[in-house]
Amino acid sequence: MPQVRIIAKNFMDMVAALPAMKLDKLYENAFICEAILRSLPPLAKKYVLQMLCIEVPVTAKSMEEWVLPDGVSKHRVAIDRLIQLRIFTETVDRKRETTYTLNPIFQTNLKKLLLYGVVLPREPMPSNVTVRLPSSEDLEAFALGQWECFLLQLINSSQIERPSNISSSMMKIFQRGLLSQRDKEAPRLTESGFQFLLMDTNAQLWYIIREYISNSEERGVDSADLISFLLELSFHVTGEAYNINTLTEVQKNTIKDLADLGLVKLQQGRKDSWFIPTRLATNLSVSLTDSSSRKQGFVVVETNFRLYAYSTSKLHCEILRLFSRVEYQLPNLIVGAITKESLYSAFENGITADQQNAHPRVAERVPSVPENVTDQIRLWETDLNRVEMTPAYHYDGFPSRDLFEGASDFARGYNALLWEDPEDSKKMSLVVKAENHVHMREYLSRQRQ
Repeated sequence: MPQVRIIAKNFMDMVAALPAMKLDKLYENAFICEAILRSLPPLAKKYVLQMLCIEVPVTAKSMEEWVLPDGVSKHRVAIDRLIQLRIFTETVDRKRETTYTLNPIFQTNLKKLLLYGVVLPREPMPSNVTVRLPSSEDLEAFALGQWECFLLQLINSSQIERPSNISSSMMKIFQRGLLSQRDKEAPRLTESGFQFLLMDTNAQLWYIIREYISNSEERGVDSADLISFLLELSFHVTGEAYNINTLTEVQKNTIKDLADLGLVKLQQGRKDSWFIPTRLATNLSVSLTDSSSRKQGFVVVETNFRLYAYSTSKLHCEILRLFSRVEYQLPNLIVGAITKESLYSAFENGITADQQNAHPRVAERVPSVPENVTDQIRLWETDLNRVEMTPAYHYDGFPSRDLFEGASDFARGYNALLWEDPEDSKKMSLVVKAENHVHMREYLSRQRQ
């Protein structure tokens, strides 16, 4: 099965795909400008800051002098990214000289932010109004608990104690590409889904956020407004309370969805209600450039194929069930065994022998998993992939060699010929892919007329 990248489309690619008017509308928010700046490659950041106080176009030749000869490829990547995001405008004059200009809206707002600072559209509520705010430890536990609950529901786990309020239609959108389902069978995690579970929490979160944004227009929500609100939310202070009445109706609905994901905690007072951003929300803009990291491992494998997972997480237990037989679970330890049967089930779901997630102390060793275990796993994988099934039709009994050779050439032209036996002059057999059977039948019918 070909390797499938779970994060096929970078969040910034989604921003770059917005129409020019929506991008300019985004750049009217100074916090968005800062978040976009954080996401840029290092060289692109340097160009933006160098041109921040330049009001005239800069020639491409001048900018090429800003980098060393061995940095030409990075220079091209930086320029392309800035043009895609409409931070740079590229102009070619009659003399075919290329110049670049910084987007004036982006330039003005980023300059204001750096020179004077910008105040959030809402201030934290006073402590005498908000009572019993959760401690940082309680807020962290809430965020991780909500996120784990969501992930368990996402992979159709039976271990869910309290399903989230996310609609089934929205959940199906999140599950797209992560689960596959055959006729009358329970949904199965795909290879992409398994990679998703091994990702860092921030990377998982951005994948879900991207899916949430991509579906926003169908829910009647402007995608630019949604991106703006999410990135703006990342500049709020973790643990502080913000009045929900400062939000628009669309933002209020969005906050409810974000609470189900663990990005904010909702609380109700006597008169007012408020939301409290968690670390998941305030890390959104920080983690824009780090969307492919992996979770710290938690599994130790022994030479006798026994595995020990030091974790209290039900989600971790569900992940282990994908490729091992879980035997028992203690408060902070999961014990299981890697078996041929458990791995066959994993291989059928697209999980490969090269994917691993070792405990930090074990990961420092080379190899991190005992060689006899990895060798046996690869042998089992090879054994399963030894035979490939292809639906096909078998043709024999051709009345003449000319018709047989013509049929072989015809099938070969469609890249549909799987096997032929021209040596047997009596049978003259060939096997053709089933998908090309109709074409082959029409060909033979024409030849016989």
